[in-house]
Amino acid sequence: MIKIISTILITSAIGLELWNIYAVLNHNQIPSSLNLIIWFERFAMIAHLIEAAIAAFYASAKNKMPIKYAAYTFFVGTVGLIELFAKEEE
Repeated sequence: MIKIISTILITSAIGLELWNIYAVLNHNQIPSSLNLIIWFERFAMIAHLIEAAIAAFYASAKNKMPIKYAAYTFFVGTVGLIELFAKEEE
């Protein structure tokens, strides 16, 4: 359930960020009520990018597919890292 919710939220965050970039490029403004949400989604995106970089580095060190693990971890978050590390313990 966490994987599904995380994937939906990160996809929504990407859409919100694209909307924000589109608004800036066209000299428009998004509603000011979304400013807090935008900062929160940026924090979440940065955290997920860091987790994806860790997953890619770890997977490449173990001769696995780093792009696959990085993309998966980017969308599901810490759960992806936990799964990647758990596979090594088995």
